[in-house]
Amino acid sequence: MAWKNPWYDSSKVHHTPQGFSNPEPDLRQPGDLRRWRRERKAGGLPLSPRQGYAAFVEAWWQPADFSGSDDRIWWLGHAAVLLRLNQRYILIDPALSSRASPLPFAGPQRKTPAPLSIGDLPQLDVVLISHNHYDHLDRPTVKAIVRHFPQATFIVPLGLAGWCRARGVRQVHQLDWWQTITLGDIGFDAVPARHWSMRTPRDRNRSLWCGWVVCSATCRFWFSGDSGYSDSLAEIPSRLGPFTLAALPIGAYAPRWFMAGQHMDPDQAVALWQRAGRPLTLPIHWGVFELADESLDAPPQELAQALCRANERNDNFAPWRIGESRSLNNPA
Repeated sequence: MAWKNPWYDSSKVHHTPQGFSNPEPDLRQPGDLRRWRRERKAGGLPLSPRQGYAAFVEAWWQPADFSGSDDRIWWLGHAAVLLRLNQRYILIDPALSSRASPLPFAGPQRKTPAPLSIGDLPQLDVVLISHNHYDHLDRPTVKAIVRHFPQATFIVPLGLAGWCRARGVRQVHQLDWWQTITLGDIGFDAVPARHWSMRTPRDRNRSLWCGWVVCSATCRFWFSGDSGYSDSLAEIPSRLGPFTLAALPIGAYAPRWFMAGQHMDPDQAVALWQRAGRPLTLPIHWGVFELADESLDAPPQELAQALCRANERNDNFAPWRIGESRSLNNPA
């Protein structure tokens, strides 16, 4: 019997009877994945960082420091982000394992160390997941969270609550785009993203993907999640802004003919940052896993060039070191 979407709502353009879809047209054609893999192998891509992996880690990594009690944000590498708001800790897309893969011996390998382990956290209150790809929803990390912080509440897009409960998560809420939940004095809104979902060959787009907006009395933070560029994303700051803080992706963009529908490039990230009002923005989705054809050190260079092409300074949109944090009381 064919699987049917139990959350299907015909009034919502991103719902289908079989799952979920982007409102934008799908840019991929049959055979594109095989073509990309063939061209990637032939070109020996991705290239290593210009100075080698060890020098890249030395330049772009540091251990996370959790001292202090101020409102603060940490970049944990790739798309993993930690917030401390009102003495509550919120972890987003924590993929801290050695591979972004269902297998411990194959698949994209971590090239820079995780700046922490789950047991290092002083506490953990909320976990946000943007979608089910292995570089964002990591089973070993989730199991470590359940072991160390069984009281943590997970908030996920439609279709992922069952997966979480099956891994021992006790408290989980799942949201559709533009739905919100408030826990204490912090609000969480699921917002659109242009992407897709799949963990097995049989579950493509059966669960939703999203970004998140996290709001307290003093912070409005937009985490875009994994997303290709779309003009419709500007609706998010229009409806839920202005933002004091954002995290936008700048990596896994090459080659554009294959990646454009699912990952934005630095020029598009800059354009979206401008449309969001130029908040302090953490560039994410780079520096850890080699998921596309560009080298690990290419996204920061491309971001600097994109800002130059847009006649923008990089004060509010510059790369951070993995493990680095900023106080939200004085984020500059």
